[in-house]
Amino acid sequence: MNLSALTLHEASKRLRSRELSSQELTEAVFQRISEAEEKVQSYLTLCKDSALEQAKRADALLKAGANLNPLLGIPIAVKDNFLTLGIKTTCASKILDDFIPPYDATVVKNIRAAGAVITGKTNLDEFAMGSSTENSAFFPTRNPWDATRVPGGSSGGSAAAVAADECIASLGTDTGGSIRQPAACCGIVGLKPTYGRVSRYGIIAFASSMDQVGPLTKNVEDCALVLQAIAGHDPRDSTSADKFVPTYAAALTSDIKALRLGIPKEYFTSGMQPEVANAVRQAISQLAQHGAIVEEISLPHTEYAVAVYYIVATAEASSNLARYDGMRYGYRAPARDLAESYMLSREAGFGTEVKRRIILGTYVLSAGYYDAYYLKAQKVRALIKRDFDEAFKTCDAIITPTAPTTAFKIGEKIQDPLQMYLSDLCTISVNLAGLPALSLPCGFDSQGLPVGIQMIGKHFDESTILNIAYAYEQSTKWHKQKPKL
Repeated sequence: MNLSALTLHEASKRLRSRELSSQELTEAVFQRISEAEEKVQSYLTLCKDSALEQAKRADALLKAGANLNPLLGIPIAVKDNFLTLGIKTTCASKILDDFIPPYDATVVKNIRAAGAVITGKTNLDEFAMGSSTENSAFFPTRNPWDATRVPGGSSGGSAAAVAADECIASLGTDTGGSIRQPAACCGIVGLKPTYGRVSRYGIIAFASSMDQVGPLTKNVEDCALVLQAIAGHDPRDSTSADKFVPTYAAALTSDIKALRLGIPKEYFTSGMQPEVANAVRQAISQLAQHGAIVEEISLPHTEYAVAVYYIVATAEASSNLARYDGMRYGYRAPARDLAESYMLSREAGFGTEVKRRIILGTYVLSAGYYDAYYLKAQKVRALIKRDFDEAFKTCDAIITPTAPTTAFKIGEKIQDPLQMYLSDLCTISVNLAGLPALSLPCGFDSQGLPVGIQMIGKHFDESTILNIAYAYEQSTKWHKQKPKL
């Protein structure tokens, strides 16, 4: 067996029993990268030398029997909007093309402390704005299942790297579906934790009231192990919740008898790919066979979610991206004066989609339009959250498709922003409400492309959705299928 194809918990078990060294595992992953990367293009920066040094240190700890964290010695890729000390962090934008951060993001510190080996920084849609990873300033990432198709976005590089065995697990961010949608497109597991569960300190901001860090992994158990390492309170992040962190792996019992699962009728829309709807409904039937109680529910304000999201998110992006002015760091264009420097630096440094969102956000925040757009969007956001609050009075979790279609062709939607935005139709409401949600594979379409099912939980109840996902995964083999690269 190719060592790079191991799951995290399998690799961890072998490392602890000394059947395998971290250096061997890391070498195998970089060998796989050399074979697959030209086709997939999931990485922006590779860190082979430092990774092998980290693997060497991990082996010393394993030999000493110290720090036997499940992540010790495991090669993990990191999305390129996480600050990494001494490693270039571009956010897939020309405006940060040569930026090297002076410190690590908290989650990067956490996985380093756990002994993980950082393989490199993965590609994304510029500033995490997109659903296909085509908006990267450098190159598009390709789906390992079909190189003519997108891997999803914005964490497309992180998802593709896991699916192609170019790392054992990876980290991404999710503002409107950017972990779950690429996880669905690439046939892997992706979790967006509750807003505040994982520190955002050192993550390059897009929309601060919705951004959240989470794992992308080969199966549910791995997802629980990575979440364990990154969850917890961080005083440096004012939105970080000081809440008890349970042992997530202990929740994986497969017992879902009498759990009440709500199926919102609004998520099975007429425009949904029939094969996606069928696969998800079959998965729901399987959960019922395991003893779960399935009932149809309504989330009536779902139809407004995309509009609300693209007002709130662009407004926050407009504010957050004002800091990229070419003065303190990042790209600076030659200019005759200060005003021209600002204009030319931002003109040359930002891509089309980022400019579109900054302009939209500035518009909805401007005098005369703030009340009509931004304030109204926040009120509807409260109604969307209330829909979930009402549903969770009778449900333990909510089950939906992750995306309305499987992975689409590269270039198919890039000229039509509205069609692209609808790719996140099933995921956006979760971010607006700050809830945890997980995507895992539940089948394939007739083209051999993975279909994802989404499980949405109550605030800070990642344990329940992990266990529901685990129960389903244990009775299927979708997660064991690999793309033939």
